[in-house]
Amino acid sequence: MPRMEAEYNRIGDLIRHQASNHNRKRYLVAISGVPGSGKTTTAAAVAQRLNSGVPPTRTSLLSMDGWHLSRATLDQLPNREEAYIRRGAPWTFDVARFVAFVRRLRQWADSEPSDSTDRPGSDVIYAPSFDHETKDPVENGITIRDDASIIIIEGNYLLLDEPDWREVARLVDYRIFVDTDLQEARERVAKRHVKAGIEKTLEDGFRRVDIFQKYLASRIPPKT
Repeated sequence: MPRMEAEYNRIGDLIRHQASNHNRKRYLVAISGVPGSGKTTTAAAVAQRLNSGVPPTRTSLLSMDGWHLSRATLDQLPNREEAYIRRGAPWTFDVARFVAFVRRLRQWADSEPSDSTDRPGSDVIYAPSFDHETKDPVENGITIRDDASIIIIEGNYLLLDEPDWREVARLVDYRIFVDTDLQEARERVAKRHVKAGIEKTLEDGFRRVDIFQKYLASRIPPKT
């Protein structure tokens, strides 16, 4: 079995075990890491394994990318040009709205799932997604079903130890930091920027990455 496949299985088994010993029926997990660390791939692979297990563990996955400030909002900022160049940095997210959502998710997770048969889906919760073609959030793009027992959130800043952001880590039940070689992550993200048309050259891609890659690495301590 390839090394990463084994790692995804290990993480999935660990989360399933932790959730089964939890005193509530819903369990919140944060998967974080620097850009290019593989956190999105890891989160998706783990969610897929949980959902397809025997028996399956109903798992929902969402990304904090849905809380990017929209381009229309960036256009109204006094530092509009810098905001576009640094889009993806902590201050280019609607952190207040994101934290409010995680608080609501925490309350929802701590409540008893509805047993009502005449109002199916009454406990469904919605989250925004992110459209990489339009480069903007999509309201209610993600549906978290009321029968979900594990909810995985992935994103760069879930473990960021700074005002506002640090509350997120306290609201979830389990935290995972995907560690990686910073140079490998830098190359992945730079190539991704060129492929997506965000930057025209690899050199520009590297420059964009370097703006906040070290910033993140120095402020997000590994936590599992």
